Amino acid sequence: MRLVCLCAAFACLISCGTNQASQDSYEVNTIPLTLPDGETIRVEVMVHDQDMRKGMMFRDEMKPGHGMLFFHSKAVTMPYWMFQVKIPLDIVWLDADRKVVEMIPNVPPCTTVASQCPSYGGNKPSSYVLELAGGMAQKYGLRVGESVAF
Repeated sequence: MRLVCLCAAFACLISCGTNQASQDSYEVNTIPLTLPDGETIRVEVMVHDQDMRKGMMFRDEMKPGHGMLFFHSKAVTMPYWMFQVKIPLDIVWLDADRKVVEMIPNVPPCTTVASQCPSYGGNKPSSYVLELAGGMAQKYGLRVGESVAF
């Protein structure tokens, strides 16, 4: 009986820890980003090549009030690819002054073979790229020429 109680308690602890870890994963490596209207969201920072290549791949959602921000080492033209991304995204390219230089809303997911996934945007030199859940750029009122702060 004592063994059954210990096993049940252990299973409960593991379950609680897993839920907490998945909830906190949206706050790991995040910074605040202030939108042109003054609203602040949390963005997951992508700096390392491996993290940048993975980005939103294999994720089922992007929580409201969250995004993903890619830091590139220099301002270049950089199309983005949706291979193994499961949700539509708004992709926003920012220059070194953090001004929006290009946006593509509701980029469709692509879970087929890599060769069938097109690249999008990246026609203007950019230092940063912001990804938001599809439709959020319009909701936040983002427009080319406006700036964000982080």
